[in-house]
Amino acid sequence: MTPGYFALVMATGILSVGLLLEGFEVFSRVLLMICVVAFLVLLTLTGVRLVRHRAALVADFLDPSRAFGFFTYVAGTNVLAVRLAMDGHHRVTAVLLALTTLAWLVLGYVIPWTAVLGKTARPVVAAANGTWFIWVVASQSVAVAAASLQPAIGGAGDGLAVLAVVSWSVGVFLYAAAGVFVALRMMLYELRPVDLNPPYWVAMGACAITVLAGARIVEMDAAPMVDATRGLVAGLSVVFWAFASWLIPVLFLVGWWRHRTHRVPLRYEATLWSMVFPLGMYAVAGIYLGQADSLPLVGWIGRTELWLALVVWAIVLVAMVRHVAQTVLLPRDTLLR
Repeated sequence: MTPGYFALVMATGILSVGLLLEGFEVFSRVLLMICVVAFLVLLTLTGVRLVRHRAALVADFLDPSRAFGFFTYVAGTNVLAVRLAMDGHHRVTAVLLALTTLAWLVLGYVIPWTAVLGKTARPVVAAANGTWFIWVVASQSVAVAAASLQPAIGGAGDGLAVLAVVSWSVGVFLYAAAGVFVALRMMLYELRPVDLNPPYWVAMGACAITVLAGARIVEMDAAPMVDATRGLVAGLSVVFWAFASWLIPVLFLVGWWRHRTHRVPLRYEATLWSMVFPLGMYAVAGIYLGQADSLPLVGWIGRTELWLALVVWAIVLVAMVRHVAQTVLLPRDTLLR
C-alpha cells in the first residue's frame, strides 16, 4: 500500500466541491459519499498496516521517493473537511482541521529529516520526484480549510486568518524548494520514460491549490493578517494560475512521450490519483479565482476543466475497481474453489 493512496480522497473530494459549486448537488453528494467511504477504508488500512506491517511503514518514512506521499493524508482530510463545511458541518471541519494542522507540523519536520537530511547516502536529490510537491499541497490544504472555516467561527476568526496566511506562505516557499530539487534531479541524472510517472502532475496541482488557497484568503472576512496580505495574495494567485495553465500541455506531452513514443504500458497504479487530483483542483481553483478577482475567463476555463477531470476520475475509478477485483478478490475465490 503506497503512502500516497489518500490522493484518492483528494481527487474525489475536490470534484465533489466543484460539482456543488456548479449546482449539481445530487452528483456532488454521491462523490462525497464515495470520498467518505474511501477515507474511512484507507484510514483503517493504514492502521492495520501500522500494526501488522510496521517495518514496511517505517521503510516508507525512510525512502525519499515515497515518504512525501504521507502528506496526502493531510491534504485528503482537509479537502474532505472543506466539502463538509460547504454542507454546514463546521464542528466536524474544525476537528479535522485541528488534526491535520498537527499532522502537517509533525510530518513537516519528521519526513524531511528521516527521508532526506538524516540519510547517510548522498546525493539524496537523485531520489527527488513529483511526490515532493505533495508537501506543498498539504500546506495549502491547511490554508484552504482555515479560510473556509473562518466565516463560521466567531472569536477564533483572527487565529484562523493567521493559520491560513502562514500555511499559504510556507507552501509558496516549499513550492520553490521542491521545484529546484526536482529540476536538479531531472538535469543531473538519467531520466528514463518510466521515471516520469503520474505524481509529476502534482507540480501542477500544487500550483492550482496555491491559487485556490489564495482566492479563499482574498475572500476571508477582515482580519489584521488578511488585510496586510490581501493584495499580495491576490496577485500571486494569478501568477500561480498562469504557471499551472502553462504546465498542463507540458504534462500531457510528457505522457504522450512516455506511453506512445516509448511504449511504457498504461495500466492502473495508485499514483494515477495523483494525476486526477491536479485536474480537479485546477478546475475548482479557476472557478474560485474567477469569482474572487473578477476574472470571468479564468472561471470559464475552470468550469470546462471540471468535466475533463470528472471523465478522468471515472476512468481511473473503474480501473481501480478492476485492479482490486483481479488482485484481491479473484485469487481468493480461486483458492476457495
